[in-house]
Amino acid sequence: MDLPGSFDIVGEGTASVAMRRETAGPSAAFGTKYVPNFAQDDPSLRDANRANLPHRIHAAKRPCRIPWVRRFALREGLFRVASSLDNVNFGPLRRASLLWIAMLALCAVCFGQAAASPSPEQVTVQGTVENAAHTPVADATVSLQGANPASMRNAMTDSGGRFTFQVAKGGSFTLRAEKAGLHSRAMEIVASQGVAVTLVLEGGTAAADAMEFADKPNFTVAGVVDWTAVGGHGSDAILRTTEGLARDTVALKARQGEPNGTGSTAADLHRVAAERAEKAGDALTAVHEFEQAARLDASEENYFAWGSELLLHRAVWQAQEIFGKALGAYPKSARIHTGLGTALFAEAKYDEAARRLCEAADLNPEDAAPYLFLGKIGIVAPTPLPCVEEKLAQYARLQPGNALANYFYAMAILKRQEQAPDPALKLQAEALFSRAVADDAKCGDAYLQLGILSYAKRDVAKAVDYYTKAIEANGQLGEAHYRLGVAYDRLGESEKAKQEFQIHTEIERQQAEAVERQRREVKQFQVVMQGQPGATQTN
Repeated sequence: MDLPGSFDIVGEGTASVAMRRETAGPSAAFGTKYVPNFAQDDPSLRDANRANLPHRIHAAKRPCRIPWVRRFALREGLFRVASSLDNVNFGPLRRASLLWIAMLALCAVCFGQAAASPSPEQVTVQGTVENAAHTPVADATVSLQGANPASMRNAMTDSGGRFTFQVAKGGSFTLRAEKAGLHSRAMEIVASQGVAVTLVLEGGTAAADAMEFADKPNFTVAGVVDWTAVGGHGSDAILRTTEGLARDTVALKARQGEPNGTGSTAADLHRVAAERAEKAGDALTAVHEFEQAARLDASEENYFAWGSELLLHRAVWQAQEIFGKALGAYPKSARIHTGLGTALFAEAKYDEAARRLCEAADLNPEDAAPYLFLGKIGIVAPTPLPCVEEKLAQYARLQPGNALANYFYAMAILKRQEQAPDPALKLQAEALFSRAVADDAKCGDAYLQLGILSYAKRDVAKAVDYYTKAIEANGQLGEAHYRLGVAYDRLGESEKAKQEFQIHTEIERQQAEAVERQRREVKQFQVVMQGQPGATQTN
């Protein structure tokens, strides 16, 4: 470690001062002594003095290299010069002049090094501010804050909504945007070359504050177990519908390209890691990565991904908790409503589930997903559910040529007709089924229902025709084979009936095996409740 070298401090009058370094040995870095040498202002003496100072080291050749050494050198050098001057018969003015000269020389050496040290490599952080309609916003204020709160900087967006910052490479920063009472959520980035982000202004309060993680979930996913007893509610049809809806919920996640590390936030990278882990069959890593993404960036997308992952792996109560918290921050997200409705249905809260799905349909009437979810739960629910028929009627009006819209609306009408029989309702449903098969000849379920209605009217021959068309549209409709066998038996065609019954039995066996295989593949999360480290829970 280098300390400052010697300095020549030459007076104008009767004396000159030289500082000579003496060391006790090679390792005596902190044992260095600075000994002042004085001579009368005589050229011959000054020359002799210079010749007898072989260890003189000029400051320009031996600069201070670290800050605390510079402070030590400055303090010690001035102290020794001042002490030596006290022992020499200088006048006050001359002594003060010499001290000032010493101070300036030491400062020039010690602080010159700091000025010459290279600055850290800079990179550009750039991005765009948009509104909820993805239109660029001009004159928005963008703030960038590093680890030190005092380091916050602001920039205004240009006419294209663009902004830029120059920052130290590798640093961690938080970006926010605001304008006219609208705020973006906080976005954390790690500065690398070419970082580009998009900040979206939304809501009347900062979205970053909407999902404060002080309100942490009261559970931890501790492991996975093989599917044994799902703890589902109701019939096997309800259980299968619940599992199918969980998969459908996962499918609602936004399809995005994988970040390549350039311009990606830390939350993006965790979300991508989660997707990769899920595809690799590592559900435990996946759910933890989804959680970390949501902690870093409390976006609607991250919370939906986390909640749907919990739902897929049968952590039903925990999925409700996450979707419920996300709903508080994003009350206008149709898919958050849909995810929460699915989780509620899985817990046999059928009416509440229906209301959430109806709200999702109201938020985005053009989106088919909430209607399809409503149609499926409406079919298997024990009784008619509130608002389901109303929303499915809306779906059929909005999309009159959609076979599924007409089919699900007809099924909702039949559900109500079961509670209060009305021939007019049956005719209305029958017309809707006929419209469905006219729109799509592959709508085997609608053909099946037309066959059931015909058989109920004792038109067996017509029922056979509809059942046959249902099987042609979808050969895996086990119920169509069974009902066709019943119709053949009624007509006295026992061999045909026997054949259809056998086909039905085989289809049921294959489908049961497929369901069991799927349940084994989708592991069930084992959950530890907060405050109960020894207690685990499976849903």
